[in-house]
Amino acid sequence: MDKNPLIRKYLAVGIILIFLGTCIIPSTAMNKEKPVLLPFFKGWMKTFGRPNSSDVGYSVQQTTDGGYIIAGETMPVDSIIGDIWVIKTDEDGNKVWDKTFGGSNMDYPSDIKQTDDNGFLITGRTYSFGAGGDDAWVLKLDQNGDIQWNKTFGTPFFDFGFEGQQTTDGGYIIVGSVNPHEAFFFDVWLIKLDGEGNEQWNRTFGEPQYEDYGQSVQQTSDGGYILAGSTGSYGVAINKMAFWLIKTDVQGNEQWNRTYSGTGYDDQANSVELTSDGGYIIVGNKYDFDSLSDIWVIKTNQYGDEQWNKTYDGLSDDYGHEAYQTTDGGYIIIGTNYSKGDNPDAWMIKLDDSGNEQWNRTYGGKAGGSGMSVALTSDGGYIITGATTSYSKTQDVWLIKTDSSGKSKTTPFDNLWFERLFQRFPNAFPLLRHLLEWESMKL
Repeated sequence: MDKNPLIRKYLAVGIILIFLGTCIIPSTAMNKEKPVLLPFFKGWMKTFGRPNSSDVGYSVQQTTDGGYIIAGETMPVDSIIGDIWVIKTDEDGNKVWDKTFGGSNMDYPSDIKQTDDNGFLITGRTYSFGAGGDDAWVLKLDQNGDIQWNKTFGTPFFDFGFEGQQTTDGGYIIVGSVNPHEAFFFDVWLIKLDGEGNEQWNRTFGEPQYEDYGQSVQQTSDGGYILAGSTGSYGVAINKMAFWLIKTDVQGNEQWNRTYSGTGYDDQANSVELTSDGGYIIVGNKYDFDSLSDIWVIKTNQYGDEQWNKTYDGLSDDYGHEAYQTTDGGYIIIGTNYSKGDNPDAWMIKLDDSGNEQWNRTYGGKAGGSGMSVALTSDGGYIITGATTSYSKTQDVWLIKTDSSGKSKTTPFDNLWFERLFQRFPNAFPLLRHLLEWESMKL
């Protein structure tokens, strides 16, 4: 019995292509054209782990050199004290350098962005430094990952930084949560920094004795800011959280705010992004009365008025972390799907411009994984980071590169033998493309 029936199939295809190229189709040598590069996509997955450590990637972005930057956390398996871990890779996901930042207590990032000088801005939280408790921690790195400056912001209680970005004036905007009192009541916190990390102003949003969290911020075309998070202060029932969207002017003064509440008891917005029509796309989690979490996506106009909302759910808890508009006017969502129980999968969902699902992919392996962050890449595909325990004894940072359809595997046709064949007989590509597409349907 043939142990590898694919070999016979590929040999037959090769013979057909050689026949077509020899008898019918002129070769590149005859028409003196330059060799044609294979149009095959090379998808890949990479893991990064430190010895005896539990590691997770929280944020990823493609860098201007075509590679990728990841901000995550590394923590010894026998400890609860973790450090920020930053990993720079080349375009194929191979590690170029990595750096850790932290002290004697818990420190971890929520976000990383490349800056105009090819350095990086990290927003997170620290228990090691600052005024006490947790503080928001902002680090500016150069292009090699070395610290240029770092700043902490907070009270003696618990304060967090969740997302930051460079602003048009060369400074930075940070969103998070501040706890002005010893009790666990938080306000949304917006901090404006100059280019050296010095505070220019800060604003808080929320009511005393309620919980309000700032999760995401973007600068808008008018120089102001759009903030997304969760509120217990406004427009919802007692002890119930709702999505909260806040628009400010350039000085952080509120212009308007909107709340969005589901049918259950708790809703948490995790990300907001600008859309090409001047509106916003928000993603987060919605807890229904069955106590299960679903991914919830809301599209608004420029004033925060809801245009549509969609729920995406599996058999168990699902969490939505980030959403971006894609080049076709639709949206890409990254989250985590717990339909398999204790071994979750990273879950990527592609939507059209009305929020209707076009496709979805899960990435997990034997022991599962999580999807925490996604970014669009220059080749039209996507880069994902999260965590997985499928490839080692401990949890590793996971980096997944996909094509525009979310496929992360290289097809069996992608090898040197077929590459040489295609370069010799480029006009046979229509047949090869047909076979490639047929094969890729199984990936």
